[in-house]
Amino acid sequence: MTLEDLYQEIILEHYRSPKNRAAALEGEDVHVHHSNPLCGDELDLRVDVEDGRVRALAFDGDGCSISQASASVMTETVKGRELDDALDLAEQFRLMMHGERPAREDDLGDGIVFQGVAKFPVRVKCALLGWMALRDALETYRAGGSQHTVTHEHEVET
Repeated sequence: MTLEDLYQEIILEHYRSPKNRAAALEGEDVHVHHSNPLCGDELDLRVDVEDGRVRALAFDGDGCSISQASASVMTETVKGRELDDALDLAEQFRLMMHGERPAREDDLGDGIVFQGVAKFPVRVKCALLGWMALRDALETYRAGGSQHTVTHEHEVET
């Protein structure tokens, strides 16, 4: 098995058995909805913040295996982290999707398996959808908001 095969297997495992996938989250502080009409990906992300940390989060949505698996990985990666740390990891993932080597590879956990997606620009926005929803959710929370909706008409913000 090649490293690429292993990465594909991890992505498919998160797609088939997503972590933290639920239509609701008890005690949620913020709920964001992100969509990409160009490829049909839809994602709802709910976050519960406690003492400056991501206490819990849940996502729900429809889309390709990359978008849904990436969201699953994101929830596993940032759960329990301080907000600034979670935002930094979202930025590390974004940079990786644009071909840069992440400074915190180990902290990205299974997120590192999406590194190869950067070779396929049309799929980058799929992989980024959950991570950009996280960034939006945490920024919305910090601004005192509880809901926000973003439609990515052209590409996920970079």
